[in-house]
Amino acid sequence: MIHAFIYDAIRTPFGRSGGALAGLRPDDLAAHVIQASLSRVPTFDPALIDEVILGNANGAGEENRNVARMATLLSGLPTSIPGTTVNRLCGSSLDAAIIAARQIGVGDADVVLVGGTESMSRAPWVLPKTSESKSAGDRQLASTALGWRLVNPKMPSEWTVSLGEATEQLREKYDISRERQDAFAARSHQLADSAWNNGFFDDLVTTVPGTELTRDESIRPGSTVERLATLGTVFRPVGPGPSAGTITAGNASPLTDGASAAFLGSEAASDMLGMSPLARIAGRGAAAIDPQLFGFAPVEAANRALSQAGVAWSQVGAVEINEAFAAQSLACIDAWDIDPMIVNQHGGALAIGHPLGASGTRLLGTLARSLQASGERWGVAAICIGVGQGLAVVLENVSARQTPAKRMSAC
Repeated sequence: MIHAFIYDAIRTPFGRSGGALAGLRPDDLAAHVIQASLSRVPTFDPALIDEVILGNANGAGEENRNVARMATLLSGLPTSIPGTTVNRLCGSSLDAAIIAARQIGVGDADVVLVGGTESMSRAPWVLPKTSESKSAGDRQLASTALGWRLVNPKMPSEWTVSLGEATEQLREKYDISRERQDAFAARSHQLADSAWNNGFFDDLVTTVPGTELTRDESIRPGSTVERLATLGTVFRPVGPGPSAGTITAGNASPLTDGASAAFLGSEAASDMLGMSPLARIAGRGAAAIDPQLFGFAPVEAANRALSQAGVAWSQVGAVEINEAFAAQSLACIDAWDIDPMIVNQHGGALAIGHPLGASGTRLLGTLARSLQASGERWGVAAICIGVGQGLAVVLENVSARQTPAKRMSAC
């Protein structure tokens, strides 16, 4: 069996929708992280890249359908390097890494550059075509930035509720209070701010030329439970009773722009890239659930990935879950019955942001560096996906094989 490893990961700072990165096309953001990745392996011949695989959830605008190929060309890579774009919505770049790991595992590739890009600022409005030869009356534009659009009327209405309403239903099902959501969100902002201040992200983030953004734009260092409690709800009105709204702009991930990339490779790639691997991809898992319960799908995905890796939850020292909403993250953490302190120790998407196609590789890069810093051996990256799917990857810290961490006693 050929193992797949993560050798390096990098991303842009994530900018608020309409913020510091809004003037940049998504294909340019992707080209930048490709160039930044190559600058970190100066002795590597880029012609040896077997493929570029990027995730993107939109594709309707400047991504020009296959943004991986476009970014490959824009970055100056040889035209001989193929590029493919993956769309599994929020899980797109994590899926790109999973696909690359399979290619490496069967011997089809030694070095694959994976990642993702999204500009939610620049996601276009679309006007559907009509099947009528002569059309009278108005047509309605649809936003491509987030959520359902041009919904097929055959879909059951309970499946096509907004992501926010779906999360309200999920938190009702699992009894997640507004107070817990706000506390989780405040923790995310505080940890992300601390991680930036302590230099954790220095080797994970590359600034974008022509911008002044040096750190994630949506982090609010002064976030507290008390301040978050003053925000109004978005998807349901405030009121007494269990059906009252609890989800606010403070405990949901913000619309964001950004890109991410990572070098994946076989063991032979170490000599080619001139660097040692950070982590081995030890397990992969995908799962699906009723569309309105999308936020809970990472539970089974992570369990499957751990089963494939032969690892128990008691051995896991770090978890990176994409914080689409505080409520769905908490529901997953509760279901896994893990120590919340090992989850998103450097903040999560509630603070950092969630540019859909780029988030999966952000999770992998953060997890690999977290394991390296802590000495823990096993980690899990998991992400929920709209329309009821979840993905997860188990990483093994390769250096921890020789210097087992305290959680290794069960191995």
